[in-house]
Amino acid sequence: MMPMAIEARGMREAVLPPERRGIERDTVRMLVTNRTTRAHEHARFLDLPKFLLPGDLLVVNDSATVPAALNATTLGGDSLKLHVATMIDSRIWMAEPRATVHAGEELRLPDGGSAVMIAPVDPEHARVWYAWFSLPLPMRAYLAKFGEPIRYGYVSERLPLADYQTLFARHPGSAEMPSAARPFTLRVLRGVRRSGATVAKVTLHCSVSSFERPERPLSERFYVSPETAEAVNAAKSDGRRVIAVGTTVVRALESAMRDGTVVACSGWTDLVVEPQTQLRAIDALITGFHDRAATHIAMLRAILDDELLEDAYGEAAQNEYFYHEFGDIHLIL
Repeated sequence: MMPMAIEARGMREAVLPPERRGIERDTVRMLVTNRTTRAHEHARFLDLPKFLLPGDLLVVNDSATVPAALNATTLGGDSLKLHVATMIDSRIWMAEPRATVHAGEELRLPDGGSAVMIAPVDPEHARVWYAWFSLPLPMRAYLAKFGEPIRYGYVSERLPLADYQTLFARHPGSAEMPSAARPFTLRVLRGVRRSGATVAKVTLHCSVSSFERPERPLSERFYVSPETAEAVNAAKSDGRRVIAVGTTVVRALESAMRDGTVVACSGWTDLVVEPQTQLRAIDALITGFHDRAATHIAMLRAILDDELLEDAYGEAAQNEYFYHEFGDIHLIL
């Protein structure tokens, strides 16, 4: 059972990106938690290079966010949002209707498109469905023309897609932004390189989040290149730190572990990192602050013991840190 102190109570919801709150994206606050000393330090993300060591390897997710939210209408005329999550093949996708639907129900989409709800991905939690799409364009082109970024109720304004991209975004496919890397800017990256640290990339296309209740994360597509696998293995062999930028990177690298070594691979991962999981690929983590119902908390409990995690979130709450995808950053060393 999750300790109830591990939650966002006392923190503030980030209703807008920092640039729209009057600060630059790389000056969000950063809580630094040291697992050895069990101490916390307050900084700005721009200070990240000060906490790095020569030889550190930062691994980032280069997936780009797509405008995955579509306006839909039931045959009865009710309007709802349909969040397109993950491709199974060109016609079948995982999708989240933001209303109650039934197997076989057809939703009308813009420009004559439609989506038929096939079955829930998880029958016990009928939130995300397998859906059959009939569209006048390929899905990516269709979303580019008719979609918008997924926006939850705490975000106070419609925002352009650029606000949901990170510096590293290269390969479109994420329904929601891999947000831990959002505060990176070119000046932060220059500081990282001056510190003697290096950067490698993986690709993991993020599906939709589970804010409503604790649920297992959906299967997601990922890719670890030979170059990244080699860089991670070399760092581990040399005793250098591998710092995952985001929980998506943890999931990708740990999914690529084979007999204690990261291997180049691609495909699907359904790995769930839980408190008892022994993490073998990473040594440290850069992440955001999460709602207590999010599955990310279980992953954090594999990195921090419950007492230290509670203490970190209490420290963030006392200092009114922001949480969610446009919020502040937690560096765990």
